[in-house]
Amino acid sequence: MSDVHSEQLLSEVAALPQLPGVYRYFDAAGAVLYVGKARNLKKRVANYFQKNHGGTRIGHMISKIVRMETTVVRSEAEALLLENNLIKTLKPRYNILFRDDKSYPYLKIASHQFPRLAYYRGAVDKKHRYFGPYPSAWAVKESIQLLQKVFRLRTCEDTVYANRTRPCLLYQIKRCSGPCVGHIGPEAYAQDVASAEAFLMGDTQLVLSKLEQRMTAHAEKLEFEQAADLRNQMSAISRVLHQQSIEIASDKDVDILAVKVQGGKACVNLAMVRGGRHLGDRPYFPVHVEDAAQIHHGELDDEEGAPPAVADPVEVQVLEAFIAQHYIDVPVPATLVLSEQVSRELIEAISQQAGSRVTAVFQPREQRRHWLEMAETNAKLQLARLLAEEGSQQARTRALADALELASDDLDNFRVECFDISHTAGEATQASCVVFEHHAMQNKEYRRYNIEGITPGDDYAAMRQVLHRRYGKLAEAMAAETDALPPGDAESDGSEAPPKPRTARMPDLVLVDGGKGQVSMAREVFGELGLPLSLIVGVEKGEGRKVGLEELVFADGREKVYLGKDSAALMLVAQIRDEAHRFAITGMRAKRAKVRVGGSQLEDIPGIGPKRRARLLQRFGGIRGVAAASIEDIASVEGIASDLAEEIYKALH
Repeated sequence: MSDVHSEQLLSEVAALPQLPGVYRYFDAAGAVLYVGKARNLKKRVANYFQKNHGGTRIGHMISKIVRMETTVVRSEAEALLLENNLIKTLKPRYNILFRDDKSYPYLKIASHQFPRLAYYRGAVDKKHRYFGPYPSAWAVKESIQLLQKVFRLRTCEDTVYANRTRPCLLYQIKRCSGPCVGHIGPEAYAQDVASAEAFLMGDTQLVLSKLEQRMTAHAEKLEFEQAADLRNQMSAISRVLHQQSIEIASDKDVDILAVKVQGGKACVNLAMVRGGRHLGDRPYFPVHVEDAAQIHHGELDDEEGAPPAVADPVEVQVLEAFIAQHYIDVPVPATLVLSEQVSRELIEAISQQAGSRVTAVFQPREQRRHWLEMAETNAKLQLARLLAEEGSQQARTRALADALELASDDLDNFRVECFDISHTAGEATQASCVVFEHHAMQNKEYRRYNIEGITPGDDYAAMRQVLHRRYGKLAEAMAAETDALPPGDAESDGSEAPPKPRTARMPDLVLVDGGKGQVSMAREVFGELGLPLSLIVGVEKGEGRKVGLEELVFADGREKVYLGKDSAALMLVAQIRDEAHRFAITGMRAKRAKVRVGGSQLEDIPGIGPKRRARLLQRFGGIRGVAAASIEDIASVEGIASDLAEEIYKALH
């Protein structure tokens, strides 16, 4: 392979030290191809360039390498942690990569004289108490409901709590002890909070014994009503323990990880046990599994005088990648129950990063075994679902490409952009553009366009404007790139750098929600911009505007096509069209609501800060209530002078 690499790169490889470290490979465009670690940098990296890897995936990757970076570390554990930090940051093409998921939710007990229970997601604040993380929002809310039933802690916002004059419905149904109106004192409420915290940490026996002591003390003082309340709390806890099969044992915080690999795809199912309660699970689906597995197989060191090393099974590679990447940002519990045996070095590195001992269990017994079996079953089911969905999604993409006679060599990058116009009698006109690529809707690439300077209700003019705005600069960029490319027959001595990859790219298909009229307008715009008319397809509603009877209208003169109501291609077109319509409608309604209250929000008015804004909204029940109020009513709010009230009234009218 060395004949395809520069002398500079090969000399850098030859000069590498025989020390542990991390290496990164880059292609000509500067994109990172692969991140790896090694006990011996020189030996591992040289292994790539000295062997002939043929037409394998690793050979294909090596042929793209033009640059390399390395970092020397003190130990293999440090190398492992750095490797996975870089993988998560750089997202290399040939590493097993778990995409960033939403942050985990927590249950928060907010700091206050009478602390409240709250669902929380985000950075933690040390002045509050946090429990979790939980695998889902549902798990947090279920735990909050449980604590309300047992310990009757409040969940209302502090602003609502401070302004209550009588207890709310939660007090009436015995889900809150009513601290807002003095039905419970600070000391008794603090005891309930302490019991709830102990329960969340799994100290259920301690909670029951303390409740029993308090119940006995009240009974001895002949305070039978208070004693009965505590007895009811103990009964509620006992019911919860029975219903949820909570183990009152040494296992309080455990993560259970099961992996399943099939058809080039993988699933890692993470189940969480916190405070002895099984909170649920969450599936993770890595990318680049096949590429990374083959590269891992080809990069093993061959120690002198020792038999060749045996590559880890793909399941082990996937599980190790998940553990190393996942616990970079998430607290690691004291025990991991795993479906595969991972390396001891990995567990040591995770322990070192966490600052506490982590134990990995590979062949669990009793309750842990039941947990692992559940996780394995869920991993299998989730992977089967993914494979079924991906198969159907790819089939729909291919069906659409075939029906429209489009090139379908690279279905994974087949891109559709769809436009829709929305307004109410000409008011608040907006255009939406939604994007379909990689067999799925790409909502991060959706765009809305405010349409101005047209006759109200003129959908054709709105379509002209949005297409010009969407593709005008793109057409110019494509023309500039074409002019910059060297002539096709020109000879090169190899000394010049290769041309930069094209960045401007038109979609493979442009859908417009409408029939001949909208397609004619799109054809005019594309003709002015010098773009191919064959990309434009209109979705015309069928007879009676019934779903499934839509016809496709083409801008390049082809006859209209009816695909059939059971066509996979039509199902995909309908999905994209409906998503464009939904996105346009939501944007139009938001804009219209803003227009109808004067086109201004309170925070845009000089002199209105967070406190005054909160007082106004609280007094009048929202922005519409403020807009409906008179100047005198606005001036009656604390902190709002008459001249400022007049400014607010003018801004909202």
